[in-house]
Amino acid sequence: MIKNFTKQLLSVSLSILVVFGTAPLDAQQAGASGYSGQGAPLTAAELQALVAPIALYPDALVAQILSAATFPDQVAYAENWIQTNPELTGSTLMMAVNDQSWDPSVKALSQFPSVLANMSKNLSWTSSLGEAYSTQAADVMTAVQALRAKAYAAGNLVSGSQLSVVQQSPNVIVIQPVNPQVVYVPVYNPAVVYGYPYVVPAYVAPPPPPSAAAAAIVGFGVGIAVGAMMSSSCCAWGYSSWNCGWHGTTAVVYHGGAYYGNSAWHGGYYGSSASAYGPYGSAHASNGYNPSTGTYARGATVSNGYGSASAGQAYNPRTGASASTVQGSNPYGSYGASTASKNGTTVDSQHQTNSNGTTAQMHSSNGASAYGASGKYGNSAAVGQTANGDKYASANGNTYKNTGSGWSNTNGSSNSKGWGGQDKSSSSAFSGSSGGGWGSRSESARGSYSRGGGGGWGGRR
Repeated sequence: MIKNFTKQLLSVSLSILVVFGTAPLDAQQAGASGYSGQGAPLTAAELQALVAPIALYPDALVAQILSAATFPDQVAYAENWIQTNPELTGSTLMMAVNDQSWDPSVKALSQFPSVLANMSKNLSWTSSLGEAYSTQAADVMTAVQALRAKAYAAGNLVSGSQLSVVQQSPNVIVIQPVNPQVVYVPVYNPAVVYGYPYVVPAYVAPPPPPSAAAAAIVGFGVGIAVGAMMSSSCCAWGYSSWNCGWHGTTAVVYHGGAYYGNSAWHGGYYGSSASAYGPYGSAHASNGYNPSTGTYARGATVSNGYGSASAGQAYNPRTGASASTVQGSNPYGSYGASTASKNGTTVDSQHQTNSNGTTAQMHSSNGASAYGASGKYGNSAAVGQTANGDKYASANGNTYKNTGSGWSNTNGSSNSKGWGGQDKSSSSAFSGSSGGGWGSRSESARGSYSRGGGGGWGGRR
């Protein structure tokens, strides 16, 4: 009994990384050949809905956004970096950004903080946009022109003091700043400006800035001075280095050539890894991002003659789910600790094994908890309480429960199979509440996707 309890407690902890990690790896394998997107290519209508928030931006800014969207992890990191370095402005900011390892398009967007912040806030949309451009670049560019044509025909896309709108051919409308050294970011409602109520998937539009005309269909924020980027020798990624290729090369243009962003997208998943080996041991580290699920994950392991230690983290900004784990072993035994949070509930678990036996415990912020231990001579004991106050205990093969009317022996009961194995009972030692919960379903304990209507750490939730 206690061995099964300990194993399940560990599986709940370890499934945190399994859930966050298996989906990206599967996606990577699926994209090894042929079309690398998720499922069938997006239709023209789907692509138009996806690019609707940015189609009326100046050409160079559209180019930066499409390329940067193929690096959503860098977009999120760059936005956080800028927020934590508010003292950096102007040329000082440019020099600091230039030292970062980001893609040139992400660096360029650092000069447009409101655009970068919006992409980071709408990371699911950003990921979808990046995947679309990575797998259907020409179709994405066509979608941008289709929307421009609709806004132009509706009388909502016209030249003004901020932007110049030029129809170069029936299928090409070019948008450029009137003053090449000052760029204004258009502010508009995609459901209004095109004369058709476009609904952008997974996108929350930012509030219009105070300087934008409230009554205008297309307004503008504060102009961004890009003259320094044009004259500076430090930052070849500046605004003037970007454009959209509308004639012949239907793609983003960077320094005069076609630019497709992240070349390691790999079918909606990308990541990186590194290893180092020496006479005293080895170290391994990796990170990955899955835009299909919105999950970021990273981990590392070090090993030497004295043992090994591993650590991992995962986070999904769409669902708010997060998890971290540390596991280790040495000649004297093994140990580990994990923390996971989702839907307002946090669970912490620890375990330790040595020559004297194993101990393990779990605590949930909703009140559920469990403790267990087994000795080297086969003796064992465990206690637990669910979120609703039901108590369970096990000692040397006997299992007891107390649901408010005293303790009773459940050995042989058809309604209980022990810790986390109840088929008919509404709760278990790992349940957060009736139905679903932390490892109360065997599939959840294995770290697989949640297929039923209950909880569990489903990778698609």
